[in-house]
Amino acid sequence: MDSIQEHTVKAFDEDITRLRGLIAEMGGLAEAAIQQAIDALVKGDDELSDRIVKADKKIDVLESEVDKLAVRIIALRAPMADDLREVIAALKIAGVVERIGDYSKNIAKASKEIGSNRKQFEPLTLLPAMAEVASEMVHDVLTAYAARDAELAREVIAADEKVDAFYNSIFRNLVSHMVENPSTISSAAQLLFVARNLERIGDHATNVAEMVHFAAVGTYPPDGDD
Repeated sequence: MDSIQEHTVKAFDEDITRLRGLIAEMGGLAEAAIQQAIDALVKGDDELSDRIVKADKKIDVLESEVDKLAVRIIALRAPMADDLREVIAALKIAGVVERIGDYSKNIAKASKEIGSNRKQFEPLTLLPAMAEVASEMVHDVLTAYAARDAELAREVIAADEKVDAFYNSIFRNLVSHMVENPSTISSAAQLLFVARNLERIGDHATNVAEMVHFAAVGTYPPDGDD
């Protein structure tokens, strides 16, 4: 290998490492935002909710950096086959992680609308458990991305069933609560919105897992659906 080719390969590897680092940073922020948003919800901490909303801008900035770097890699390095798949996957994953950040921001905003009567809602005991599963899915899928671990990606996809089960249980509980306590419909609707956002986080983590699987082995996992 001549020195020019060596330099090109080294530069490409550095770009890919940077790309992975940006996505890891985005993922860490998104994962923390989920946990903080649920904490704000349970405690009724409006100041924390406001901080989560503001912090989401950092995730947006990182996504923009990923976009620019990915475009630069494709334009300057002209990657082929596995390398191109890696760059395209990073581009898509960054977009999905940004959406996960948005869902956490939505939860933080909803928390402020619930008011002081949140203690009477039974789903407040279920939502943190649901959020924990969704947050673990985000954590695991980013670990799978960093390690190109197709098996872990499949485990993340399987975990989405738990999130869906939580959502269905919370939905039924809240609808019953609204029927029995019409005065709390507004607050109950906000909690339903929170559950729906957590369910979407699970769906998005599943989407990322499918992309990670594809980037790792060149095929989508069997029976994967969005």
